[in-house]
Amino acid sequence: MQSNIVMFPKPGVGEKSTQAQETTVSKYDRAEQQFIELLAMENLDARLDIKPAKANEFQQTLSMAISAAYENDRSDEQAHLFLQRILYRINRLNLFWYDDLHNYTNERSLYLYSCRDQIETGWQKWELAQFDLAALQQLDAKQALIERVSADLNPPLSPNSRYIREELTESGYRHLLAIGSFDGLVEASNLSRVLGGAANEVQCTLVRVLLEEYGNGRLSRKHSTFFAQMLAEFGMKTEPEAYFNLVPWEVLASTNHNFLMTERKRYFLRYSGGLTFFEVAGPAVYKNYLVTAQRLGLSEVAVGYWELHIREDERHGRWMLDDVALPLAEQYPNDAWELVLGYDQQKLMSDRAADAVVRSIRQAEQAAFVI
Repeated sequence: MQSNIVMFPKPGVGEKSTQAQETTVSKYDRAEQQFIELLAMENLDARLDIKPAKANEFQQTLSMAISAAYENDRSDEQAHLFLQRILYRINRLNLFWYDDLHNYTNERSLYLYSCRDQIETGWQKWELAQFDLAALQQLDAKQALIERVSADLNPPLSPNSRYIREELTESGYRHLLAIGSFDGLVEASNLSRVLGGAANEVQCTLVRVLLEEYGNGRLSRKHSTFFAQMLAEFGMKTEPEAYFNLVPWEVLASTNHNFLMTERKRYFLRYSGGLTFFEVAGPAVYKNYLVTAQRLGLSEVAVGYWELHIREDERHGRWMLDDVALPLAEQYPNDAWELVLGYDQQKLMSDRAADAVVRSIRQAEQAAFVI
């Protein structure tokens, strides 16, 4: 089967965009291209020391976008998208993609770190403002985690879940796979960033989770291989990031958040709480996709990834609560509330991303219908 996914240049740009919006989008497009050129520039920091003007226009657009996304009452969607795309292009340098080694020339660039910090400072302040941190600090963290996990294991069907189960078409399913491939083809990569350090039961549990995600060292059993097989079944591209331009900013934000949580060890508890939610809530989401695939009469290959995740993530969720989150709450009683913050923050980001993915699918299906 051949894919007929509608490729939008940028998510969220509709035909009814005003001239002013189109001008802003073009400015963001131009600034992103400028940033890509900076990324590839040999000896970036040294060259900017000599000619800082090379980055002036990009810096002006970056500052404008930060203000538009995080400092106004009404957040600018295109600003969010631009910032998360830029942040991701920096963050992805923390992983190895088995590509041209020259692509990593500036992986330790101070200028890139500066850009990252500018975005993260405004973004994280904006994200944290959505939580009552004082109230979270008063919770019994262990009890709060147990209650949250119990509620999220088998949640009631949301409107998004019903849409996916009952209305999603085959073309919409392909669109879902395209966006999902952004994470599905490199999943668990961030987890590998937190595994070093002193040996203990928590560390060993996280290693067990990673090993299962990586097929215990066998490529044929690695979870990303099953995702690639689903894509191949529809004649879709199986290279990582092949559908990057379809990815909504809300999905990028969740990915960038995981980069931040894993690259800063101070956020280890928040990351562990977030991973607990991800593993606990995953099976319910994958069951929706499995039901859809079965309704559409798709082959076993086209659903293998969902079946695998339902089976393994149910086990991973128990491990994360019993052998990671609760022991960490005991080890760090004064900071245990950060586990709950991480859990709640990942849930909010996942729900927000799910809404964005469904909107993108509906737009794609409507566009295909019009065509």
